[in-house]
Amino acid sequence: MVKLVIERHLEIQTAEGSMTTYVVHPEGPGPFPVVLFLMDAPGKRPLLHSMAQRISDNGYYVMLPNLYYRTTPAFELDFSSKESFQRMSELMRTIGNRMVVRDASELLTFAENESVADTSAVGCVGYCMSGPFALFIAAELSERVKAAASFYGVRLVTDSPDSPHTRLGDVRGEIYVGCAEHDDYVPLEMVDQFEEAMKATGVKGSIERYWGNHHGFAFNDRPAYDAVADARHWEVLLDLFKRNLIDG
Repeated sequence: MVKLVIERHLEIQTAEGSMTTYVVHPEGPGPFPVVLFLMDAPGKRPLLHSMAQRISDNGYYVMLPNLYYRTTPAFELDFSSKESFQRMSELMRTIGNRMVVRDASELLTFAENESVADTSAVGCVGYCMSGPFALFIAAELSERVKAAASFYGVRLVTDSPDSPHTRLGDVRGEIYVGCAEHDDYVPLEMVDQFEEAMKATGVKGSIERYWGNHHGFAFNDRPAYDAVADARHWEVLLDLFKRNLIDG
């Protein structure tokens, strides 16, 4: 049976610019728990729209913003272009944890005025560049964020005062961190350090190593895509959200 969804491409005004945001949710009055879907470095693109739709199919109001909106109204990586990769690297350096927390707050403020959205139970998921953003949002907006997931998230442990591992004690919801065994951006040593921080703070959640897999295993537009790992990623993500946002 085909599930019907409502999808919109919106311009959400913030104090820092106009944030292009893809919003999708099931038909019906709701209200549906809100899920913030944070893009990876290659940008907001059709693949992520389809992934947002898949989450929505399970009963959620999903918001996917262009996190580069302060610099450009749109960006989608051309995987065949060296210049496009250079542009992506430039854009990545323009955003950080605290900026994306402000964006998350703006998104939730918008959703509060949507009758189909339930902002009292919020989920967040990030990939690659946005993995640490999801975890930081869970700490900063702990009253609302009941579940957050990071898949091959970078910069889990850094020397910065806003490193995600330093804020785990502020997280009240449940987190899940999925890491690839082979990842130049997130070596297993960093994964081990983050796991130790999780144990030390007693944060609710788990960390999983996807043995044999490489960075980007959940995106089918990446050479590292792995169907088995991708299926596992969907299993744990949807279970995390269901337990904490719907059943909880």
